[in-house]
Amino acid sequence: MTAKGAERENWKKMVLRSMPPPAWLAVDAPENDVVISSRCRFARNLRGHRFPNHADQDELREISRLIKDASSSLGLESFRRLSEAEREYMVGCRLMSPDFHAEAPGRTLLLNHERSVSIMVNEEDHVRIQALTPGWSITSAESQARSALKTLGAHVEWARAEPWGFLAASPFNAGEGVRLSAMFHLVGLAHTKKLNEVLGALTNSGLTARGLFGESSRAVGAFFQVSVTTLDLPRFAGACEYLMREERIARGTVSREELERMVKEAIHFAVVSKEVAQVDALRVLAWVRWGAAVALPHLEVPLREIDALLSTLEVRNDADEGAAARDRASSLRNRLEHALNG
Repeated sequence: MTAKGAERENWKKMVLRSMPPPAWLAVDAPENDVVISSRCRFARNLRGHRFPNHADQDELREISRLIKDASSSLGLESFRRLSEAEREYMVGCRLMSPDFHAEAPGRTLLLNHERSVSIMVNEEDHVRIQALTPGWSITSAESQARSALKTLGAHVEWARAEPWGFLAASPFNAGEGVRLSAMFHLVGLAHTKKLNEVLGALTNSGLTARGLFGESSRAVGAFFQVSVTTLDLPRFAGACEYLMREERIARGTVSREELERMVKEAIHFAVVSKEVAQVDALRVLAWVRWGAAVALPHLEVPLREIDALLSTLEVRNDADEGAAARDRASSLRNRLEHALNG
């Protein structure tokens, strides 16, 4: 690693150490062998204002001021200027979308102290409120997001028109303006070649499967956001429980010997590689995460530590992809080179 690269990596590590971990990384996470986190997101726009893609800078700043005033009782921290390392942390922890630029005029990121609730102001819509909770906990995520939405709604008026419901910049988000989702690790279904069949059944019932960082990302390493744009919690819960059951059945068909071999090969690749592409890093972590989930002998890495690694990898295109690939390789090597004790 060059002197400049080492300096950049050290600065990044210092910033990440100063950041509180997001709430979804809590150790106490129900069903977290298969479900990494749960999320509820509401999209809203202010009545009488143009959507962000048509508003000028003055209007965007006015919208931002109104939302910040409305959220004052929530005790949220405001972020406008983010360093490169801070931005990587926010995106990696899924507290903001990769395409959101908090430093642009009228844009603001608001976070609660626990890092479970985030509000993006003037992203695609005036307000994107989300709650992100650990493991399979969609009821808690919905409750937290709705509470924040109710607080804001007591001070501002949302744009709404019949028969469409709440208006949104994208017609696909109009109506209830909600998305329920859960982050799944479907490595067993992927390995046994049953993933397309199972996801196809869910898609036919109205669910959508996306990559780790939303609609602009690919589903690599069998990490999927499974989501639905309706507040039918029982229906969504039923679909997710079906997916959990099918994933565990698929994992049960793979012998521990085969799994241990694949985990060792993944760790060996990570340790000897000088550069690691993002897709390869996700594949490595997918296998190691499966091993950690079943407590493979000789594997000394906690499950949630693997999830933390997922959140700190380079998640956006770097101006120097070679430097980003070396950073990923260094991060994986430092954590995994002593992960096997036998």
